[in-house]
Amino acid sequence: MATREDALGDNADVAVPVLELHDIWKAFGGVAALSGANLSLRAGEIHALIGENGAGKSTLINIATGVHQPDRGTLSINGVQVEFPRPRVAVEHGVSVVHQERNLVSKFCVAENVCLGHLPLVCGLVSSRRMVAEASPWLERVGLDVDPLMEAGRLSPGQAQLLEIAKALAQRCRVLLLDEPTSSIAEGELAHLFGMLQSLRAAGTTILFVSHKLEEVYALCDRVTVLRDGHNVLTARSLAELSRDEIVHAMVGRNVQTMAMRQQELSSHKEARLELVGVSTEFGHRDVNLTVHVGEIVGLYGLVGAGRTELARCLVGLGKITAGQMLIDSTPVRIRNPYDALRNHRIGYVSEDRKGEGTILAHSISRNVGVTVWDRVSGHLGWTSERRTRGSVEPPVRRLNVKMNSFVQPVASLSGGNQQKVSVAKWLAADAELLIFDEPTCGIDVATKEDMHELLRELAGQGMAILLISSELREVIQLADRIIVMGGFRLLAETENTGDYESMSKQVMREITQASSLGMMS
Repeated sequence: MATREDALGDNADVAVPVLELHDIWKAFGGVAALSGANLSLRAGEIHALIGENGAGKSTLINIATGVHQPDRGTLSINGVQVEFPRPRVAVEHGVSVVHQERNLVSKFCVAENVCLGHLPLVCGLVSSRRMVAEASPWLERVGLDVDPLMEAGRLSPGQAQLLEIAKALAQRCRVLLLDEPTSSIAEGELAHLFGMLQSLRAAGTTILFVSHKLEEVYALCDRVTVLRDGHNVLTARSLAELSRDEIVHAMVGRNVQTMAMRQQELSSHKEARLELVGVSTEFGHRDVNLTVHVGEIVGLYGLVGAGRTELARCLVGLGKITAGQMLIDSTPVRIRNPYDALRNHRIGYVSEDRKGEGTILAHSISRNVGVTVWDRVSGHLGWTSERRTRGSVEPPVRRLNVKMNSFVQPVASLSGGNQQKVSVAKWLAADAELLIFDEPTCGIDVATKEDMHELLRELAGQGMAILLISSELREVIQLADRIIVMGGFRLLAETENTGDYESMSKQVMREITQASSLGMMS
């Protein structure tokens, strides 16, 4: 495979950018989203675009693809100034985007999705034979080895991501913009995606890679542009010249201790807040024994399909415990539903699906956070008002530093990181004593992620019991006092966390590998 230097060429430093956005300004309703932003992409490079939620990344991508028009500034392709009045014109100039949210037609077959917009017709009818023939080279190029006639809705998240890229390549794109391409795919599919992107780079395709995961940025990208508050703080800098701390500082404007380890001493007499004794569930868990103490963070780690989320849902009544005992503060309980979990046992659940379960996007920030305290603040005949709920809603929203215009602002208008903060704030408002966090930092930027980590440390320091589910092993090792490894709906191992990432990660992966070899993962 060609090296990065080969792909960029000997004169890469003086080459005309294949795509350049210069001095871009854009405001929505009088609020500036971009203030003189710049982006310069070379042929045959993978260029990272990073920044906090709300920094202007999405707006810049939308301008680069013709979704929005800049108020000021210019776009150029190979040094020639162009205008993209609509997305189709951008595609005609070789610029395509794959958004974080899937844009596939699930009921159409794989080949139909690839050829969408240019379906091959014979006598006015779509030719399946020609459609498969046209789609197959692009599927092969991205390494998607599936039946071209199978429904797209049957693909895994990683396969769907590859199909989106195949669609873009089929439009003869020379510049491929990828917005959070790894946010919903399993670790096993990640290596394949990265290998495919490196092959595209070697073949001359220019790739813009938007990600909140700095490990991925360093593993894959050549240069980086960092936005903060709508303008550049770093522009097209070589990643080889920048440390992780320098990039984080550029993003947030302050020094952030991204690898700080919570140093909370847990004495042996700390009481158990949650205990599971020999628990089985309707989902297939068997003989689960687990304890979370007051002031402790217990990390639950495992590969996709390990059964972690299903176990969490059973703890708040969204699934049935069929055998064994669940104890809260040493008292056996049987939880019927999330309302029962919160009102009678002070258990809160921050779902991994913040848009589907964590928040009601069309409702205001105040109503989303206040939903857990309505019965406490409701007046005559159960009536609640903004005034009655504000006293309970405002402290957690301020504490989490939710970036908003007002409490009546719809949650849908917030960035992903701020939506996640709202989903956490409602449990803080309800004074929960045991919080279950399921993938709390998925899809949020580095600064918001560190804020969330600091919150978990602070809550545990104040005596809250926390069960943390995360697919990011580094995050678990950063935060947890104890780590429980799960696979095949069983608990495989439990260990005290030393905080040494290298040794802990090897130990955890050794447990998973050993369990897999013994057939315990299925």
